[in-house]
Amino acid sequence: MTGIEWSERAKALLKAELKRRNVGYRELAEKLTAMGIPETERNIANKISRGGFTAAFLLQCLSAIDCHTLRLSDG
Repeated sequence: MTGIEWSERAKALLKAELKRRNVGYRELAEKLTAMGIPETERNIANKISRGGFTAAFLLQCLSAIDCHTLRLSDG
């Protein structure tokens, strides 16, 4: 896979976890801010739409939505 494909996969995984938990970008921003990680809804939307966010951002988001297990494949 190319770097772009990996970025798209990371973006899809994060969006799927947010959807599974019915958490929108506004609520995610509130949860991250409560954790001491100030983010705005717009900033989150931009990061996720680009797909070029850091592993640290991915882990922060997953922690904020109480995602303790991440399934990387359907198999």
